[in-house]
Amino acid sequence: MKKPFTTIAVVLFSLIALLQLLRVLLGWEVTVNGVHIPLWASGVAFVVTTVLAAMVWRENRPRDISLS
Repeated sequence: MKKPFTTIAVVLFSLIALLQLLRVLLGWEVTVNGVHIPLWASGVAFVVTTVLAAMVWRENRPRDISLS
């Protein structure tokens, strides 16, 4: 990865995805301002952040340019 912002974005998205996955697997409870956040929300967040990390990483890959 050549662009530092892209590298940072991929790392952050991946870290967030990992934390969301850990919350689902370990059953961590989260309450925000007295409202319990359900575990399925972390499952959705895991999928979304994983897809975003993959998309940013893929967009930054070197392109194979062939002039055949």
